[in-house]
Amino acid sequence: MKKCIVIGAGIAGIATSIRLAKKGYAVEVYEANAYPGGKLSAFTSKGYRFDAGPSLFTMPQYVDALFHLCDEDPRAYFNYHKKEIGCEYFWQDGIRLTAYSDQDRFLEEVEQKLNVAPKVVKKYLFRAKEKFDLTVELFLENSLHRWGTFLSMNTIKALAKLPLFELNKSLAKVNTAQLKEPHLVQFYNRFATYNGSSPFQTPGIMTLVQHLESEYGTFVPEGGMEQISQSLYQLAMRQGVKFHFNQHVTEILHTKNRVSSVVVDEQKIPADVIVSNMDVFPTYRKLLPNAKAPEKILAQERSSSAVIFYWGIQKQFPSLDLHNIFFSADYKAEFDAIFNTHSLYDDPTIYVNITAKDVPSDAPRGCENWFVMINTSADHVQDWESDLVSLRERVLDKLEQQLGTSIRSHIVTEEVLTPPLIQAKTQSHLGALYGASSNNQMAAFWRHPNFSREFKNLYFCGGSVHPGGGIPLCLLSAKIVSDQLATHT
Repeated sequence: MKKCIVIGAGIAGIATSIRLAKKGYAVEVYEANAYPGGKLSAFTSKGYRFDAGPSLFTMPQYVDALFHLCDEDPRAYFNYHKKEIGCEYFWQDGIRLTAYSDQDRFLEEVEQKLNVAPKVVKKYLFRAKEKFDLTVELFLENSLHRWGTFLSMNTIKALAKLPLFELNKSLAKVNTAQLKEPHLVQFYNRFATYNGSSPFQTPGIMTLVQHLESEYGTFVPEGGMEQISQSLYQLAMRQGVKFHFNQHVTEILHTKNRVSSVVVDEQKIPADVIVSNMDVFPTYRKLLPNAKAPEKILAQERSSSAVIFYWGIQKQFPSLDLHNIFFSADYKAEFDAIFNTHSLYDDPTIYVNITAKDVPSDAPRGCENWFVMINTSADHVQDWESDLVSLRERVLDKLEQQLGTSIRSHIVTEEVLTPPLIQAKTQSHLGALYGASSNNQMAAFWRHPNFSREFKNLYFCGGSVHPGGGIPLCLLSAKIVSDQLATHT
């Protein structure tokens, strides 16, 4: 039986371990933290439970697929329900839009609130679906860096409709041309943040991102987001995967064109295959210091990062739902600050996630747990400590003005996460949430492949490599790695 070592127990690392164990590998996972899940973890403070990282759950079929692969019923171990309301949106001019999961109801809401005819939005969403259907197998489910991927009828179909992808236009230009109404344009521009990019730079093909949410909806896992990683961790162990926590891999050893072992606590641990779920940048810089690094890939612009305030609030807000967005008045200026000047914008867009809306036990009775996220640049040596003070006040001022009530006086517990802390906890280079940004038309091709071009038995999974960040894509990266490895029994 061949042995595989996975470095990192993030969601992609766990999923990879399940797939390779099912293929007959003896799999061991080494994780520097004391817990599985990476960013997809949780903590409690004074009776409030908070999801530490990702708060949006879409395309649950990718989680279910891992249970089915192991001949298990996912409902026996992991459950979720679909949200009727995807998100509540607030603008400073008083406009409020409810993004219903039911498309007809959402189109009615858009017509009533924004005076945009349903046929306009339907046409826009149909084009987004076309892009997704033409590219899902090519761009998301297979390696973009293997010639075999392109030798298919799907590739021919995609090339035949190349103008549809609008690669030479930014997402913002596409949305403005097709939708026109400013609030609706900003609404759909926001989806660029799902991969840490700017709508004013990322190409028009990225309308396929919002298709995923509008087509499949958003979901709530029972027990919170951490149950995604926890249930898969338990599944991996049932498949015989061995996990080693508080075990920091310090080097990957190699000879000629093959990696041979990892070093943990100065001990060499041999393996036939090594998969890194660590951010690709520190994988090369820290674990493979003597290997030839793909410098152009590593030098790519980082995705956005975030400042997150975790607030336990002794009050309930009936006007809010699980997901809530409070938009900035000038989106272009906000993204200029994130990607060009690397500064904190004076009027940031604010995302508020409140899991207690669906899981009441996440907060004491009559209270709410607020996950308040502000998109920022990655860590370019800003003075985060002093900037946080003014940012916190601006965020609270804006929320209190929009909601018409005090928030400050109801905060009873607070934790804060910044880009430097994100890097320290997750090894994400510069605290970027999605590895490289997608702020150019060739971004999909420039992401690091799921395999090493130098070492035949070294592979990569997770948000910093193909196909990208976010839970669904991280799970797909695990499948792509698995598909490239032979079955061993």
